[in-house]
Amino acid sequence: MSRTPKPIPLTTTQARQIWLHAQRLGQRTPFGEGAQAVAEAVAQLGYVQIDTINVIERCHHHILFSRIPSYRRADLRHAQSVDRSVFEYWTHALSYVPAGDFRFFLPAMREHRREGHKWFASVTPADTRKVMRLVRAGPLTIRDIEDDVLTEKEHLWQSRKPSKRALQLAFYTGAVTISERQGMLKTYELMTRHFGWNKLPRPASAKEITAYLLDRALRSQGVVSLDSICHLDAPRKKAVAGLIASRVRRGELMPVAIDGAGKQEHWAAPASLEANDEAVSPDLVHILSPFDPLIIQRKRTNLIFGYNHLFEAYVPKAKRKLGYFALPVLVGDEIVAAIDLKTDRQAKQLLMQKWTWVGQGRKTAGRKELKRLIEDELDRFERFQLAE
Repeated sequence: MSRTPKPIPLTTTQARQIWLHAQRLGQRTPFGEGAQAVAEAVAQLGYVQIDTINVIERCHHHILFSRIPSYRRADLRHAQSVDRSVFEYWTHALSYVPAGDFRFFLPAMREHRREGHKWFASVTPADTRKVMRLVRAGPLTIRDIEDDVLTEKEHLWQSRKPSKRALQLAFYTGAVTISERQGMLKTYELMTRHFGWNKLPRPASAKEITAYLLDRALRSQGVVSLDSICHLDAPRKKAVAGLIASRVRRGELMPVAIDGAGKQEHWAAPASLEANDEAVSPDLVHILSPFDPLIIQRKRTNLIFGYNHLFEAYVPKAKRKLGYFALPVLVGDEIVAAIDLKTDRQAKQLLMQKWTWVGQGRKTAGRKELKRLIEDELDRFERFQLAE
């Protein structure tokens, strides 16, 4: 009977190096450029979250820009609509995911087809028949449907247009996909026609999905916990824990103990542990989205970086500490500041609302040089923000 190996101790600095390497934030140009770089970045990260807040650039473009210095919005459009290397679906939130991972999302689509979706319970069969008849005739946006009789919202973010709710339900069931975006305006298309399929691929089994979630987290995080693998998906933890135990017994995963993690267990692949000596350039600066994979799991970011990000867009102004839409600033392997920015597109400038030093940034020694590095990156970030 094999014993569970003793956890390998990791400092938070070592854990940061491993995570930054997995996130490809330790290199200046890890993916090259163009639509192919977008496809490779999404594949490495597993998903790129989509969000509607537009104080600065929307987070899906921002996350890609952080890893592709030459990134243009047209690159994502090309990857989605021409190459069809990425598509949109729900992970822990609406996200871009690799088209090669499609089969792992088919069981969820089939479940919504059988049981409906709690967000769209008011969609009637007549609403569904109407939008499917229209989309079979060709791709359409909600603006193409002009004969809706508006209804009351069931919750704050719901549309008053029955056709929009019906299209959204068809999206979750996999009948249609989003073939293009212009800003946040979606073009809906039949799933099979968009990808050129005669029929949908074979859906992944429950066992395959468990392995997919673990492998996706290992690739994008380097060091993982049950919470980080199953972010906002607690029901899968039991199956994932069983697979982890099996891989540990086979020597494919190693338990690790991160300083300050207490009883929370972590694991890593041996190859990731061997790569933790790849130091991040100390003058490499990234102005991150609050929805970036490095930030979105707040407890994990706090454990490994010692930084607890506050997302205060929904906090009353008088109670905000960092600002309405503060962006964490990563310099080397430290989060040193949070800057609250706003893009004034009419005046064509990026406005600094508030600058807060955090972590190592609070120290006065070397702060002048640190500020210069960040301001240089802000210049580049502003050019991206204002580019068409």
